[in-house]
Amino acid sequence: MMVNQIPFKEFHLLLNQGLRVAIGPFNVCIQTTYKPLAEQLYQLYRHYRTAQNEIAEFHVRIVTERSNKNPFEKNVRFLLDGQSPFESFPQAQALAALEWGINLAIAVRVSHLLLLHSAVVEKNNHVILFPAWPGSGKTTLCTVLSYRGFRLFSDEFGLMDPQQGTFYPIPRLMPLKNESIAVIRNYLPEITIGKSIPNTQKGTVAHACPPEESIQQSTLTAKAKWIFFPKWIADSTTKIETISDSEAFMLLASNAFNYEVLGAKGFQAVAYLIRTCNCYKLVYSDFEDVMATLQRLIDET
Repeated sequence: MMVNQIPFKEFHLLLNQGLRVAIGPFNVCIQTTYKPLAEQLYQLYRHYRTAQNEIAEFHVRIVTERSNKNPFEKNVRFLLDGQSPFESFPQAQALAALEWGINLAIAVRVSHLLLLHSAVVEKNNHVILFPAWPGSGKTTLCTVLSYRGFRLFSDEFGLMDPQQGTFYPIPRLMPLKNESIAVIRNYLPEITIGKSIPNTQKGTVAHACPPEESIQQSTLTAKAKWIFFPKWIADSTTKIETISDSEAFMLLASNAFNYEVLGAKGFQAVAYLIRTCNCYKLVYSDFEDVMATLQRLIDET
């Protein structure tokens, strides 16, 4: 059953009890009585499959509480299994707090997969990785690609099975930041984007919905074939530069959440990716140019 088939009243009741949503290989149980957040989730989560009768790997809640600074105001707090990993947030940032909290839960609780800090899309049944630190433009690029012929796996996590070498899709909301929000609203007017949330710790944030097709195909895994380390530079032409295996290894390992935790398995998984993928540095500014360049490279290889 899809969320968009549920009337809002029933959806809100499910959230009160704990709404279980299938997101890639995980089921997340989301609970809140905060109605403004319920309204945002109804808009942005409407294409995800509900999993009310299935086991949830993560149980998360957003609760309201009095502000310590102003007792006449309320804040929201994110809870993971009843514990709070963050300070409280202003009520207007409830959705951002929930999304950051779910990301944290995945990053600290998942130990059987290699977790790369990477945008991930798929083309022709092969995964393309865009590992990068914040500020590189990977989420913006990932959003554009996912609505222009590439299947979204994630803008944040490369979930790799170190035994099989396959990647699992986890198509979650894509958090656009600051100037990227207006850029994507103008370039992709057809997509659903939540309202802008100002004054967060990352500036202004607005969440873009994944394509419905990517959500529906989120059980289809694939192996990686290309790795691009991207960097957005204003007014630059698209440049792709081949890099050495040793440099690619260091860059990829440094963009993993749990490389050291996995030990030898992490080393072997990264080594496998470097051995089986074409690795490049990518500089871009123009979406049409970078998509055409990537498509030519994919066709050639």
